[in-house]
Amino acid sequence: MNEPNLYNSPEYEAFKQKIRKITGLDLNSYKTQIHRRVHMLKDRWNVKTYDAYFDMIKTNDDKLREFLDYLTINVSEFFRNDKQWWKMRDQLIPELIKKRGNKRLKLWSAGCATGEEPYSLAILSTVCGLDASVQVLACDIDEGAIAIAQKGEYLKRQLLNAPPEYLSKYFTTSNGGETYQINQDIKRRVTWKRFNMIDDPFGSGFDIILCRNVVIYFTAETKESLYVKFFNALAPGGYFLVGSTEQIFEYKKIGFENAGPFLYTRN
Repeated sequence: MNEPNLYNSPEYEAFKQKIRKITGLDLNSYKTQIHRRVHMLKDRWNVKTYDAYFDMIKTNDDKLREFLDYLTINVSEFFRNDKQWWKMRDQLIPELIKKRGNKRLKLWSAGCATGEEPYSLAILSTVCGLDASVQVLACDIDEGAIAIAQKGEYLKRQLLNAPPEYLSKYFTTSNGGETYQINQDIKRRVTWKRFNMIDDPFGSGFDIILCRNVVIYFTAETKESLYVKFFNALAPGGYFLVGSTEQIFEYKKIGFENAGPFLYTRN
């Protein structure tokens, strides 16, 4: 398979345009590995033409769900890379409360997938004593992932990093302890929104923004554009946390300052 020719064919270009119309997903903003995933799934489904591939995705909700899951990598867990979370709990949030002079911080999980990250942030907002009205804004392009997140039901293996006291306080168990349901008081602290970070306008004044293991799949040009948008969305003194395999190489050019591993601030 000659990948560059395949990925630049007129038929594939038309397919990408049609996919964007029904999902909002701009495949042109992604790296080659995502285009490989598109074609691997096409082969797995034994579909011969792009028209048939698109029709299958458009007319079958299960196929649309599989397509989006396969491309957007909706894999997460509670308190993933836990040292970063404990730093947020023990240092960053208390520091921001002191700076702002109140307990009303603005929190955003961008690319929230199936909800593990925003619920983790909502738990920390409770642990740190933030005002009960503080909402974690949880955004993702995938409506199916958001629907799963809103149910708030997770498997035990997704909670391996959660301290035992959090499990007993913020979850109820079922299925012999293999399934955990997030409590309503934590659910109420999260606001869900379908959001396309390529096209939709960002908000502003956020004290903490998490965008982890999302931007790595975009092209260099798209990455740079998004990092500038995240910088502008951050309040002075706020923190921007990226994934443990990510690094903003020209962060100083954008205006960020390094605040630790995978952590940036706007001063």
